[in-house]
Amino acid sequence: MKRALFGPGGNSDSFRLAGYKSTLDAPAWLSGIGLDAYEYEAGNGLSASKDMLRAIGNEAKLYNIHMSYHTPYFISLSGVVTETRLKSIGYIRESIDAARLLGAETIVVHCGSCAKISRDEAMRLAADTLIRTLDEVDVRGVKIGIETMGKKNQLGTLDEVLELCRIDKSLVPVVDFGHLNARDLGGVFKTADDYLRVFERIDRALGAETAENLHCHFSKIEWTDKGEKRHLTFEDTVYGPDFEPLMEAIVKGGYSPTIISESAGTQSDDALTMKKYYMEKLK
Repeated sequence: MKRALFGPGGNSDSFRLAGYKSTLDAPAWLSGIGLDAYEYEAGNGLSASKDMLRAIGNEAKLYNIHMSYHTPYFISLSGVVTETRLKSIGYIRESIDAARLLGAETIVVHCGSCAKISRDEAMRLAADTLIRTLDEVDVRGVKIGIETMGKKNQLGTLDEVLELCRIDKSLVPVVDFGHLNARDLGGVFKTADDYLRVFERIDRALGAETAENLHCHFSKIEWTDKGEKRHLTFEDTVYGPDFEPLMEAIVKGGYSPTIISESAGTQSDDALTMKKYYMEKLK
């Protein structure tokens, strides 16, 4: 039986407190504490050399760590300045090349803003950018993951992400449950059935295989009336969402997602907390 995989987005405080500084050490350390996934964070741009990325990928393969890659935040699928928007194609190409060196199957891309234009126009621009990307970039072997977003002035509702993913089979949803919860001001995920409905909607829109092997982000997130404000840790008891119903939903539905914790500094610890609860529910 294929099982869910768990790991951090980037290097947690506990990784550094254990005396490590280089991401090259992350796969061995994660394996040693019982985790099996890792998302390489390049949100502020890629600074690692090809040799370093290749070395990290080799370590991940050695320790059986499932890799993914978060693309730079400055990618703008829906940017209103054409020249800036089309630069995103080059950043996606660079990200796919980096993902191949890391052995990562998925890159995670933010949809873009719709603060200055209508949502319909933002969707049109985002779709155009993705179509141009697929025409110009060799994406074989790597999925472009479109992430659900937490701020209301961003593209990235679940429906918007699913619509963009219908463009091509190489596009897949990356569901950030904390983001969805924050943009709906905390009213989304209370029970296992609430989480199951997300998987079921993806199944209906994109097929069972996509739903079963979903790439996910999870963290508790503080929100305001504008949506996401900041990522929290599992110590939070105010904002949520709670992870336990998600684990129960995964087991109940027989899904095997990769779940990346994006908690604020405790991402490895919280990923392990989720995995332990999940394994208990499997028994």
